[in-house]
Order: sequence, then structure tokens, then C-alpha cells
Amino acid sequence: MKNKVKKLLENKKHTVPILSFPSTQILGISVNELISSSDMQLKGMQAIADRFSIGVSLNMMDLSVEAEAFGAKVRFYDDDVPTVEKGIIDDISDVESILVPEVGAGRTSICIDGVKKAKKVITDIPVFCGVIGPYSLAGRLFDMTELMIECFDSPDEVKILLSKATEFIIKYIKAFKEVGADGVIMAEPAAGLLSPSLAEEFSMPFVRQIFDEINSDDFIICYHNCGKTAENMLDMIGDLSADIIHLGNAINIKKALEVLPRDKIIMGNVDPVSFKTGTPDSVAADVQRVFDECSGYGNFMISTGCDVPAAAKTENIEAYFKKVNELYS
Repeated sequence: MKNKVKKLLENKKHTVPILSFPSTQILGISVNELISSSDMQLKGMQAIADRFSIGVSLNMMDLSVEAEAFGAKVRFYDDDVPTVEKGIIDDISDVESILVPEVGAGRTSICIDGVKKAKKVITDIPVFCGVIGPYSLAGRLFDMTELMIECFDSPDEVKILLSKATEFIIKYIKAFKEVGADGVIMAEPAAGLLSPSLAEEFSMPFVRQIFDEINSDDFIICYHNCGKTAENMLDMIGDLSADIIHLGNAINIKKALEVLPRDKIIMGNVDPVSFKTGTPDSVAADVQRVFDECSGYGNFMISTGCDVPAAAKTENIEAYFKKVNELYS
């Protein structure tokens, strides 16, 4: 286990939720303002680090950034995360025409600069970047439903698309490393839509390639999958060269802990939606439930099952941190 990973595990009360967009409430700005400026992203990361007892500072987990760099049409909102409105190809036969963009295209330069600035002022905890996984990116460049169909009808073309997505993701993560990022959380949620056999063919080989390319002793790799079928992919997920495996609340995380390697940190899986729709008491109860199920495993750390919504209630976020601190103190 890498030294930076050991330090995280030794201080579990400094939890590592996927928490970035609620910084807009602290700053009094819109989501669109946050994602459009590296200075605002820095302020958002600082605001979260100053307000809550986090173990890692994470930049914006915006899964539209990479697709936009390729040329996809993105819809922006003031109170929610951006979404990809239209990909860049209408037919899988067009994959050969796709050009892999240079890092810096679209908003990738803003995200990289935000992490660079954060590293200069957030010095007491690791700073992570967030990126999308290869299959999830491919679905945004084409069409998620059509992509799944083409896995059967045109597997070679799908793999060309995945190879191009993978090439860009590798370059993007390396750019974050160059400005000082201590680690990466790769979100591959669309792989959770696949059967294990399809995931093994169309997601895992490309994830492995990315992780093998970026792995180093001083860089933490976190794999995130919040899909329900991740429960049927645990063996292959456990074989990844990831230091942290972050799972969503759709699966039984205790079952995952029984299967996954003990030399990796396993994180999850408090329901992130409850931060928006629940109460402080219900959030605290969910934290207690996860703790009761999983605290017997030394490699487990409480986290959110996915990204905390921008519109999450501040009192619910505070209840989460208060309960985690109480349990681990």
C-alpha cells in the first residue's frame, strides 16, 4: 500500500466524500460560474476544505468536460451539473473520423489550472482530480443506448472509439499529475449498465490501460463505479491497479468488502441523494447503518455513494461529517 494511501486509512474520521458542487452555496455563486473559472474552482475547493473535515480535496467531478473537449454539445445550468446534450457522431461507422483533442481543449485547461492553484494553497491534505472513465466517455461521444447495441453489432468500431477516449483520458490525467495532483478519481458509471462479460470486453481493458499508464508510487488511483451491476464485477474490479475502490449505494458494500482485496481501501456508500432530500437525522442514520455493516473491515472508509448534489442541504452535509467524526473518535 502506498504511503499516501496508508495515511488516509490511518485517519478515517477525515472522510473522503465526493463533495465539490455544494461549494456553490458557500460561495453564493451558480454552478455555471463555478465550472467556468479556475479561480472559482480554487475557491470552491478551499471553501469545502475550510468548512468540513475532509481527507482529500477534490476538484469538480464534472463528467461533461472530456466530451466537450472532443466537440460534444453540453447544456449548462445554474443549479445543477452540466450534461452532454449531443455527441459528436451519429453512426458508429464514423469513429475513424474522430480526432483526439489536445489537453487544454474546452474546459480541460480550466480544470487543470484549478488543481494547479489548489496545490499552492491546500497543503495539509491531498488534492485529487476527477475524470470520466473510457466507456462512460464513449457513451457521451456517441449515444449510450446505441453504444450498448453496437457492442454486439459493431464491436471493432466500438473499440476504436474506446481507444480514442482512452488516449485522451491518459493525456488528461498526466497533465493533472504534472501540475501536482496527488491522485485521481475515475468515474466509470456507464460500465454499471453492462453485463460482466460486456464490461470485461468494453470497459475493463481500457481502464487497466489507463491505470497502468498513470500509476506511480506518489499518485493515488481511485476507481468509482456506482452502477448496480458493479456487484457482479467485483472480481475484475479488484484486479485493477487502483489503490481505492469507491462504490455506490446501489450495491451491498458489505458483500463487496468480503470479495475485494484487503490491501485496497474500499469506500462508500451513503446515499448522496439523501443530502438533498433527507434530514440531518436521516443522513446520520444512513452513516450509522453503513458503519455498523462495514466497520469490522480495516480497509473500509465511509464515503458518499456518488457525487453530492449541488443543491444538497448544508445541514445534511454537516450532519454527515458530525456523525463520521463521532463514530471514529
